[in-house]
Amino acid sequence: MHIAILTFEGFNELDSLIALGILNRVKKPGWRVSIASNAARIRSMNGVVLEAQASLADAAAADAVIVGSGMRTREVVADAALMAQLQFDSSRQLLGAQCSGTLILAKLGMLDGVPACTDLTTKPWVEEAGIAVLNQPFVARGNVATAGGCLASQYLAIWLIARLVGVDEARSAMHYVAPVGEKDDYVDRAMRNVTPFMQAPLAMA
Repeated sequence: MHIAILTFEGFNELDSLIALGILNRVKKPGWRVSIASNAARIRSMNGVVLEAQASLADAAAADAVIVGSGMRTREVVADAALMAQLQFDSSRQLLGAQCSGTLILAKLGMLDGVPACTDLTTKPWVEEAGIAVLNQPFVARGNVATAGGCLASQYLAIWLIARLVGVDEARSAMHYVAPVGEKDDYVDRAMRNVTPFMQAPLAMA
């Protein structure tokens, strides 16, 4: 089971790395979470440099994809050659987008007729793409989910875990990362945001 987190130059560390950390709380045979990019090394909006673990082709073949956010997302969607490599299919993949990553899914036609969540900066660009933006942190319809606000990346992560492994695993992953003394509150809040959009777990590959 491969989950790819698309991460481009100028990425937001919180969006990509919170999801990476929570998703890696799952310890199942074959479970793999990768930072995927079009470059071997990518620099964040604050100067943190990461080495990509997977390519865009790997992401296209992954079981699930999170499209991360960053300060150069509008450059990404304006790059036709780059966008052509993002060959995703919601009939066989779980797809999530974080903040400005929602704009990428919108431009790929993955959100047609579906309301979405995004951050306040990206909201007008997503609306210009013809997508209604909700005033909430998380929404999912079928196999496609979007989240708005850096810390909403936790909801994308536990939605993926719940769909791919199960709700108990999702609650356990959230409990592990939540602050001491507030764990039950964090888990309950996270599940309140995600549970209305749940479906039966998918079979592990």
